[in-house]
Amino acid sequence: MANLVYKRVSTDQQSTARQDLVLDEASIEDPVVFEEDPGTSSRLHPLQRPKFRALLDYARPGDTVHISEMFRLVRGNQHILDVLDVLHRDRLALRIHDGAFSAMDLTARHPRTGELLSTVKFMVQTLAAAGELQRDLQRELTYDGLRAAEAKGSKGGRRPAVAAAHTADVRTAYLEGRSIAALARDHRVSRGAIRTAVADLLPDHTANEEDAPAPELPTTLDMPGKVADHLRTTELEPAERAALDHGVTVRRGQGYTLRVTAAPAVHRRLLARCQPLDGGQGLPAVPAQRKARREYENRVNTLTP
Repeated sequence: MANLVYKRVSTDQQSTARQDLVLDEASIEDPVVFEEDPGTSSRLHPLQRPKFRALLDYARPGDTVHISEMFRLVRGNQHILDVLDVLHRDRLALRIHDGAFSAMDLTARHPRTGELLSTVKFMVQTLAAAGELQRDLQRELTYDGLRAAEAKGSKGGRRPAVAAAHTADVRTAYLEGRSIAALARDHRVSRGAIRTAVADLLPDHTANEEDAPAPELPTTLDMPGKVADHLRTTELEPAERAALDHGVTVRRGQGYTLRVTAAPAVHRRLLARCQPLDGGQGLPAVPAQRKARREYENRVNTLTP
């Protein structure tokens, strides 16, 4: 049975030193480490993160996933429940070594129904909500502190690496042909600091860079089982097939829904491929399938374009 260690930091300015300390103290035997690239956002669904997906692909039934604390892996309630469903499906254990969740068996299931114990589900939701409240309060206090500092004439943010008194000299030297590397040596700063000072003078600078649309974040939607069954027999693009393959099955009475996490554009493409369920082109319309497609359509339509 393998011990699989997962690490993540939210920005490229952070390190895993604290996680390393906690995990080293746990004396994990023969750990196989999966560490996300620095700056992997906590807003990205865990099942969409490259290294966590690699961990799940590597894992075998009976393996244990180790994390220093719960919020290295998940942030919101739904993310936690989604991950626990996948761990249960793949028969993997979860060991959290620090924080409020460290004393809990989050993979405990009812012996007859196989569903997550209601007490575990309640505690997960309560502790996750408390964590979100703490982060919201920290953001509010930070905002109030910045406003108070601005009222006294202070300005937030990092100080420029090139002193304001030297910025004009740097720009003039750059226009006269001085290279970025040479200017960095002259002023004893990084090349990035010089590029920032002369950003609007660079050949590839475009005025509309800041107006570029932000990338769509993955969104989790419940797809009716009849829709999922149809899509599994349909030719899909790689991104669509990956979203479907990584979906989490949730039993609903005699049927099921597939909890799919994907960018809104992928959800819309999957919906478009369900059009045959409404009948037409010589195919009969099955009321249950048509109803399932419309349920999925209503959920997709709630996504922001």
